[in-house]
Amino acid sequence: MIESLLVANRGEIARRIIRTANRLGIRTVAVHSEADADLPFVREADEAVCVGPANPAQSYRNTEAILAAAKSTGAQAIHPGYGFLSENADFARTVEANGLIWVGPPAEAITAMGDKINARNLMAEAGVPVAPGTHDPAATVEAAIAAATTIGYPVMVKAAAGGGGMGMAVAADEDALIKEYDKVRAFAERMFGDAAVLIERYFPRVRHVEVQILGLADGRVIALSERECSVQRRNQKLVEEAPSPAVGPELRERLLAAAVQAGEAVGYRNAGTVECLLDPATGEFFFLEMNTRLQVEHPITELIHGIDLVEEQLRIASGEPTTFEPGKTTGHAIELRINAEDPKRFLPGPGKVTTWVEPTGDGVRVDSGYTEGNTVTPFYDSLMAKLIVFGTDRDDAIAKARTAVAGFQIAGPKNNLPFFAELLENDEFRSGDYDTGIVARMR
Repeated sequence: MIESLLVANRGEIARRIIRTANRLGIRTVAVHSEADADLPFVREADEAVCVGPANPAQSYRNTEAILAAAKSTGAQAIHPGYGFLSENADFARTVEANGLIWVGPPAEAITAMGDKINARNLMAEAGVPVAPGTHDPAATVEAAIAAATTIGYPVMVKAAAGGGGMGMAVAADEDALIKEYDKVRAFAERMFGDAAVLIERYFPRVRHVEVQILGLADGRVIALSERECSVQRRNQKLVEEAPSPAVGPELRERLLAAAVQAGEAVGYRNAGTVECLLDPATGEFFFLEMNTRLQVEHPITELIHGIDLVEEQLRIASGEPTTFEPGKTTGHAIELRINAEDPKRFLPGPGKVTTWVEPTGDGVRVDSGYTEGNTVTPFYDSLMAKLIVFGTDRDDAIAKARTAVAGFQIAGPKNNLPFFAELLENDEFRSGDYDTGIVARMR
C-alpha cells in the first residue's frame, strides 16, 4: 500500500483525499499557493509545501514545483484530485517517469478521452452509442455548416479539447452557427490551446446521466451506478443525485454495460466517469465524454454503495484488490454544490468568511474547503463546500436536504443556498421528471 501521498490540489477535494489517507495511515503532503496558506487542508496534512503565488499556472499547475515538493518530502505517490493537472496526460507521464505512483488512469487513456472527437470515434468503434455528429474537426465554418445540414438543426458547437461544461454553444440555424462557430473556436484556442471544434446534434430536452466506473488492478473494468446531473447553470452542474429518478432497471443495465465497454476500449484503470445524454422521451442515451479522474459528485455514489472511492483509488494505484464488489445499492443521495456566487445570476461573489456553521444530523455530510476566518479568493473555482444527504428514498433525501440547507449558515462571500431552498420546493424537481433546462425555467 502507498505509504506517503502528495495531494496536488486544494480546497475541499484536497481535504477529502487527506481525510481518507489519514484514516489509512498514509502520510500526507499538501501543496498550496500563497493565497491558500490558511485553508484547512494545509493544516490537516502531515506536511505542507508552498508551490507558488495565487495564479494557478504558477502554483497548482506548476508541474516542476509540484514534483520538487514530492521529492523534497519523500512522497511516494501523487493524487491530482479533479481540475488543475488531473487530466493532464503529460503530467501523469512525468510523475511516473520520476519514479512516483500516479493515482489515476494511464496517460494513454487520458489522451484518448481528452479530445472529444477522438473519444466519440473510439466509443462508436467500441459499440457505445454516440449522438449524430462530426467524425473529424470542422476546420472551417463552411465545413460546420455542411455538417449541421446533414445532422439537422439545432446543433451543439463544442470545443474538442473542452471540459467542465466550457466551450459549448447551441446554434438553432445557419446564422447562429456562423456566429457561434467563431466564438467557440476563439474560446477553445484561448482556454485549451486547441481551436478544434465538433458539431453534434443538440437535444432541446435532455437529461445528463453519468456512470461511475473503476478500472481495477487486475485489469477488469466495473461499473457501479448512475448519477443524475441535470440541474445545471451554463452547462455546469449544481445538483447531483443517485440513483437517477429517470433510470429504471432495464435502462440501468444498458447504461452500465455501455460504461464498461467504454472503459475497456481504452484499458482504463482507477476511477473514472462515463457521461451520457439521455432522451427522456425515447429512453435512448448517447456518450457525451469520459472524465478520467475522480468527479466532484463522487460522494453520492459512495453513500448508496457504502464505499470510499478515494480508498479504492489508492488501493488500485498500489496494485491491491478493492474492498468490495459492485452490487445492490441502498437509499438515495443528493449533493448540492455550495458556491460563492449570487443565487440569481450565479455570478462569483468571493470574500472573507465571517460565519460558517455546517448542518449536522443523520444522513448529512459536508465536504468543505473553508471555515470561519478563511477568505474565498477570486483566483479559483467558486466551490466552497458540498452538502450531501442520504435518505431511505428520494423523498426522505429531499426532506433532509431542505433541513440541512436551512441549517447551513454562511456570511461574508455570496452563496447559492437560497437557490437550493427554492429548488427543493420546486414541483418539477420534486417530481423527478426534470431535464437540463430546469434552472433556466426557474429564472
